[in-house]
Amino acid sequence: MSAPRAFPWAQVMGIGFGLLRLSPDAFWRLTPRELASAIAMLAPPRPPALGRGDLQALMTRFPDRAG
Repeated sequence: MSAPRAFPWAQVMGIGFGLLRLSPDAFWRLTPRELASAIAMLAPPRPPALGRGDLQALMTRFPDRAG
């Protein structure tokens, strides 16, 4: 089992202060959920998850074992 990674404060503060242009007071008053929501808006949207049919088609096309 690996040790937990340290929280990336430098990156989070860089996003909050640099990209979102939050004041220090506004940044430190955000809840973790609010901050995560604000940061998520900067990321490209994720494609939808594969449906069962799509997954089955991929498994048929690219089987784990030959034969």
